[in-house]
Amino acid sequence: MTIRNEDDELWIRRFRPSPDSAVSLVCLPHAGGSASTYAGFSEALSPAVEVLAVQYPGRQDRRWEAPGRTVAELADAVTDALAPRPGRPVALFGHSMGGAIAFEVARRLEERGRAPVALFVSGRRAPSRHRERLGAEAPTDEEVVAELRRLGGTDAAVLADAALLRILLPVVRADYRVAGSYRGEPGAAVGCPLTALVGDRDPETTIEEAGAWEAHTTGGFELRIHPGGHFFLEPNRSEVIDVISDVLLPNGAARPAPTAG
Repeated sequence: MTIRNEDDELWIRRFRPSPDSAVSLVCLPHAGGSASTYAGFSEALSPAVEVLAVQYPGRQDRRWEAPGRTVAELADAVTDALAPRPGRPVALFGHSMGGAIAFEVARRLEERGRAPVALFVSGRRAPSRHRERLGAEAPTDEEVVAELRRLGGTDAAVLADAALLRILLPVVRADYRVAGSYRGEPGAAVGCPLTALVGDRDPETTIEEAGAWEAHTTGGFELRIHPGGHFFLEPNRSEVIDVISDVLLPNGAARPAPTAG
């Protein structure tokens, strides 16, 4: 069950409160994703790392709200939710669209004197490696479904269910517009260490495009390549947790136990 404090408001979900953790890891979902995407991360990393998952508007308990329109709009709102929080250091993890938002949140937190200790960007090409992709214009339902099938990560039963698609497609379409319209500010960089993760068969982000994140940090860079496509996180969860732990818990103290799958 998700446990929420008053200060979490709408944006932040805490699945496993870990008051004695060394650091909070704020996780930002992919296009069409929700906070529950990171329930497994929370289970694997607590209590050494407390996982805070971002809930975008337009899905689950926020389904009656209009989805975000731009990366900047979402980054501003997430930053506003995080900046006043007292306590332990914060790191950021974002997959796909969430990677772009996490980068912009990191920049905004730095501007407010609340710089994160680390940034993880997963399945997202560097801002300096732009592509024209689905979402820059208004995609049709058929185009969105075809894209979901191409990338994987969405249960085939969901794609075959007309009622579920009526709920899913408006959110995914809106998120594709958010991701497709993003243009990183020229020369934008963060000061914290940045780790880029990528699947070796990801059609959305090549290894070179992921490696180009090195130009967007002054705090050290590492590229981690995993087997799989765009949604490589779940089948490689144990290895991804190890990557996070290596950065956030470098001395090995209170490291999480190995996870299955």
